[in-house]
Amino acid sequence: MPVARPHIEPRRVPTADSVVVKEFYLSVQGESSHAGLLCSFVRLTGCHLRCTYCDSEFAFHGGTRMKIPEVVARVKELGSPRVEVTGGEPLLQPGVYPLMEELLAAGLIVLLETSGAIDVRLVPPAVHKIVDMKTPSSGECDRNDYRNLTSMNANDELKFVIGSREDYEWSKKLIAEHRLLEKPYGLLFSTIFGKLTTKELAEWIIADRLPVRFQLQMHKYIWEPNERGV
Repeated sequence: MPVARPHIEPRRVPTADSVVVKEFYLSVQGESSHAGLLCSFVRLTGCHLRCTYCDSEFAFHGGTRMKIPEVVARVKELGSPRVEVTGGEPLLQPGVYPLMEELLAAGLIVLLETSGAIDVRLVPPAVHKIVDMKTPSSGECDRNDYRNLTSMNANDELKFVIGSREDYEWSKKLIAEHRLLEKPYGLLFSTIFGKLTTKELAEWIIADRLPVRFQLQMHKYIWEPNERGV
């Protein structure tokens, strides 16, 4: 006699026609070669990393699931020609790829802020990818996906967040070993806010004549460092 099996509801898998959004806001871009320019931000929920210097833990959970046309409409309402998709880790959501396509189709300049732990080769080539290479201080250095070093194009920038001399030397070594100065994308160096002074990092770069772009997290100097939506 067959054994009766309990009824199990099938798992509901979110489709790629929507994303879970934590927040929208309008500000000036604080980082990258786009720093200082008016920019809309779409922050998506969720991240699989727990970096020691993370300033967006509030995006790990919660948010609202929205259809992609709804998200595009909200971005247009903010009124900037430039939009950044950020997180959390936005590439964890399948809907982020069609979202970026639709934002591009709407005539917007699209930036993506991503952790560097997921290969970016599926991101539309026209998107400006800002890829955060995890240094030892992050606590997530072993999660780096090194395929990104060959998946990025001239639109893109590889970011190193430096919190110590060890991080700096690690970053220099990576640049040399992978001949990153010959790549078409930019290289960004910034400090972990409150852990390493901007003067120290700037002086190391100058002393080594390292041809990278030194940057500040501009928004943390304009507003309170922990203020949201700026």
